[in-house]
Amino acid sequence: MKSIITNFKTQALEDTKFVHPVKITYEQDGVKKSWEAVKSFDSVAVLLYHEKKDAFLLVKQFRPPVYLNDKSKAFTYELCAGIVDKDKDLEVIVKEEIDEECGYDVPLKNIERVTSFYTNVGVSGGCQSLYFALIDDSMKTHNGGGIHDEQIETIFIPFNEFKKFIYDETKAKTPGLMFSFYWFLDKKRKQF
Repeated sequence: MKSIITNFKTQALEDTKFVHPVKITYEQDGVKKSWEAVKSFDSVAVLLYHEKKDAFLLVKQFRPPVYLNDKSKAFTYELCAGIVDKDKDLEVIVKEEIDEECGYDVPLKNIERVTSFYTNVGVSGGCQSLYFALIDDSMKTHNGGGIHDEQIETIFIPFNEFKKFIYDETKAKTPGLMFSFYWFLDKKRKQF
């Protein structure tokens, strides 16, 4: 995916839809303190493994906050993921995200919960629930790419290249992605 980013600007955030900047004041051991934070939605993410290809299916997309901090790494490699902004079971949201972003129709019974953890604890502190699912070609229904104006590219990373991939500092990656690879190595690899 080749994209050209132009007219990149920052401005004060006023009318927000997904994040809400706040100033937090509190006392800790009798000392008054304050913190700037962003209240945001929790999220789900899923490690997708294609057994026949012996590869992980990741998504790659432009992330403006990464670009803001490092213009050389504007596109991040991530797990298929999404925010929890619907009143649905988390597994249902995972299934919908897999379909929207990657184009696979994965049965709910194939979506396995792994764990949960907090992301970006210094700014938003959202909880991300991590899942795992096997995929195969029979589940492929379309090319994925996201919905509306999302521009999501799907990328297969062969299992035998994942260690080199996670240490490649030219590629922006998320901690959840890197953790999920090691979880797979520890808990699942011997099954495949």
